[in-house]
Amino acid sequence: MSLNDDLAAVRRHLDELTRKVERLEQRAAAARRPSAPTAPDPSRMVTVPDTPYDSTLWTDSDDEGLGARDRRAP
Repeated sequence: MSLNDDLAAVRRHLDELTRKVERLEQRAAAARRPSAPTAPDPSRMVTVPDTPYDSTLWTDSDDEGLGARDRRAP
């Protein structure tokens, strides 16, 4: 390839890169636009009861961040 062919190839690649960057900027701008708020989907909502949980659920659990109950934290 001659120098002119190399320069033409570089120019084509730069033009293609410029087009792709512009497309990416347009997509990013569209994604940043606030959309209209939507109502929550009732089929995905979970009802949490007000009754206390059964204490046997926690019998084998450790206090997070404090370690096991029978050992002291450092």
